[in-house]
Amino acid sequence: MALAFVNTRPFVVSNIIGATTMEQLRENIASIDITISNEAIQEIEMVHKANSNPAP
Repeated sequence: MALAFVNTRPFVVSNIIGATTMEQLRENIASIDITISNEAIQEIEMVHKANSNPAP
C-alpha cells in the first residue's frame, strides 16, 4: 500500500524500492496495479497533517 500511495503523488518521478528477494520484488512491481480509494488517500493525508514529521 505504501508503494501504491507513493505512486499517486504527482511530484514523485521514481519510486525507490529495496527488494531483497524475488518475491518482494514481484510484490513491489505489482504495486503499480493497486488503486487506493480517494477516501483512503484523504485519511492518509489527515494522519500526515497530524504527524507531519514522525521522526523529529
